[in-house]
Amino acid sequence: MQKYSLPLRLLHWLTALLVFGLFGVGLWMRNLGYYDPLYQVLPYWHKSVGFLLCALVMVRLLTRAVGRSPGPLASHRPWERGLAHAMHLLLYGLLFGLFASGYLIATADNRPASFFGWFDIPVLITPFPDQEDIAGLLHEYFAWSLIGLVALHAAAALKHHWRDKDDTLKRML
Repeated sequence: MQKYSLPLRLLHWLTALLVFGLFGVGLWMRNLGYYDPLYQVLPYWHKSVGFLLCALVMVRLLTRAVGRSPGPLASHRPWERGLAHAMHLLLYGLLFGLFASGYLIATADNRPASFFGWFDIPVLITPFPDQEDIAGLLHEYFAWSLIGLVALHAAAALKHHWRDKDDTLKRML
C-alpha cells in the first residue's frame, strides 16, 4: 500500500481539525451579545486561526505540487476518480472562498487585520458599500457548503473502508 507522505497526512488532518474548530467557533460567535466578554476575543482568534489555515492550505498545495502523491487505487472506477477529483477541487474552492470572504470581513473597516498580534495583514481592496454584510453572507454560505462537502468526503472514505474494503482511508492514516 502506498501512503500519502507524512507532511501531507499531517496537513490533511490539521486542516480538518481547524475547519471544524473554526466552524464551531463561527456558529458560537453568531449568538454572542455585545456585552458578552467573548464578543471581541473570539473574532480575533477566529480571524488569526483562519489566516493560519489559509497559510497551511497553501503549504499543503505546494507540498502536493512538488512531491509525489499516490495515484488512485486500481479498484477505483473511472466515475469514482472523476468524482474524487471534482470533490477535491470544490473543497479547495470553498476554502479559498472562505479565505477571501473572511479577509473582506476583517478589512471592511479599512484597517489591516492582525495575525495573532505578530503582524498585520494589509487592506488590499478599497472597501465597498455593505462589504462586511455581503462578505459575511458569502462566508456563511461557503462555511455550510464546506461542512456539507466534508461530510460527503468523510462518508466516501468510510464507504471505501467498510464497504469496498480498500486502502483509500488507510493511505491517509
